[in-house]
Amino acid sequence: MTPPDDTGAGTRPAQVPGGARRFTGHPLFWPAAVLAALLLGNVALTHDFLAVRVQNGHLYGSLIDILQFGAPLILVSLGMTLVIATRGIDLSVGSTVAISGALACEHIATAKDPGSLPTVLTAIATALGVATAIGLLNGLLVARLGVQPIVATLVLMVAGRGVAQLITDGQIISVSSSAYKMIGGGYWLTLPFAVLLAAALVAVTSLVTRRTALGMLIESVGGNPVASRLVGIRASGLLVTVYVVSAVCAAVAGLMISSNVSSADGNNAGLWIELDAILAVVIGGTALTGGRFSLGGTVLGALVIQTLSTTIYTLGVPPETTLVFKALVVIVVCLVQSPAFRARLSRSRRPAAPDPAPAAGDVAGRRQEVHP
Repeated sequence: MTPPDDTGAGTRPAQVPGGARRFTGHPLFWPAAVLAALLLGNVALTHDFLAVRVQNGHLYGSLIDILQFGAPLILVSLGMTLVIATRGIDLSVGSTVAISGALACEHIATAKDPGSLPTVLTAIATALGVATAIGLLNGLLVARLGVQPIVATLVLMVAGRGVAQLITDGQIISVSSSAYKMIGGGYWLTLPFAVLLAAALVAVTSLVTRRTALGMLIESVGGNPVASRLVGIRASGLLVTVYVVSAVCAAVAGLMISSNVSSADGNNAGLWIELDAILAVVIGGTALTGGRFSLGGTVLGALVIQTLSTTIYTLGVPPETTLVFKALVVIVVCLVQSPAFRARLSRSRRPAAPDPAPAAGDVAGRRQEVHP
């Protein structure tokens, strides 16, 4: 008998696959792996892609740009995650982005002192107040009137864009306000203020949903509405809350986008951002059927979408084919993330098992038949 190996090497081959399986089975593994692959691909195209430099006390670089331009998408995806966790969907976030930016810029442009801090704070409060009303309307249509979420929010998706156009009178409203510029284009502590604001809102949302019972209640309503109703959970109040949160997050994203370019475009601001947000949530591992959700996965998914957009621009892909290229990559990401697809792929790669060797008795019997 071979003596046992004191080094434990004999047990490692059996432990490594299990450890690797647990590692790759983590919900955040595949979004992080895709993000790392995109970053490494950009490094192959541009060798200084990961370089970060300090200029005039501010951090600059492609990574900083991804975080800054991805901050609005992170916020919209954050609210979308909570809505999807309740088996809902919010298609009106793009219109909410346009409306909030249009309201804020219209108020600043028509004010007597556009650059003053009170004017900017009033504009922000107006945008957030209207967004809260939009969220309440969506929530009441879904929770109280029983309208399907995709139908209830589709109404505002179409009509809201028209409201934004009415606010701006079909024009692009330009503003000149350093205080308003701070939201989306300013810097604080060497970092873009938009990144810090998005990180703060993500941290607060994670704290509220994971350190209190709110997250568990949202998951219970989305996972099994009947059981949650039977145990006394008031689903209608939770539904209204998540739609309000989604609208407010979209409004903050609209303020970021409009302040970064110092203008409001009711037609193009936040265009198709609702689709990018849904993709970010799905890439992050939250199922569209509701139930358990992952805020960390959503953040990674939003960064994947933004990094993919940056990669497309770096490759020089024509603008008319950008959406097609993005759709193909997202399909590949979702397939790689699917456990069923990976299991089927591993079975197809597994070599066929050889035919079992015949027993000794069968061989002897065959010989007797041949040579009686």
